[in-house]
Amino acid sequence: MAKKKFVVASFDDEKVLFPAVKKVRLSGYKIHDVYTPYPVHGLDHALGLRETSLHTAGFIYGISGTTIALGGMGWVFTTDWPLNIGGKPHFPLPAFIPITFETTVLLSAVGMVLTFCYLCQLAPFVKKHHFSLRATDDLFVMVIECTSKTNVDDLQSFLSNAGAVDVNVQEAEAGWWLGTYDKDQVLLKEQPAV
Repeated sequence: MAKKKFVVASFDDEKVLFPAVKKVRLSGYKIHDVYTPYPVHGLDHALGLRETSLHTAGFIYGISGTTIALGGMGWVFTTDWPLNIGGKPHFPLPAFIPITFETTVLLSAVGMVLTFCYLCQLAPFVKKHHFSLRATDDLFVMVIECTSKTNVDDLQSFLSNAGAVDVNVQEAEAGWWLGTYDKDQVLLKEQPAV
């Protein structure tokens, strides 16, 4: 994969981060992502992210579970192996409700977990670039993707004026890919305390 250039700005307070995100967006820069040590309420709206469609995916997975359960049991009891059990009809819908409910919940839950992991790029075998190891500790890190028109020096001074405590430029592969972490990459526990 081709490497891209990113400007990485670190903030020590979320009260400084919010105005900086708004200033960066109004200036026309493309924010790649913002990494925070804990969930920050309203940051998704400040970044201009749309609402997730995970609930729609859950509904589709649930309908699929309902269809698979009713279709499978209906086919088995009416076509494949029709048995007369105690005079019940071949398609006893009230008897199918518990299994249908459980299959609906199972497919919905498993499907949403897998979809969430795919969308958030979470897996033990996925390799990603860490822009700042302190983003999981005490810093709020804003990563801005540089284009061919981006003046890096102006952007760095702009972010410093917006309240960033540290601004640096990094080159990294933009997406996520399969593989293991490089052996020369320093682990978090080996980082010296700052």
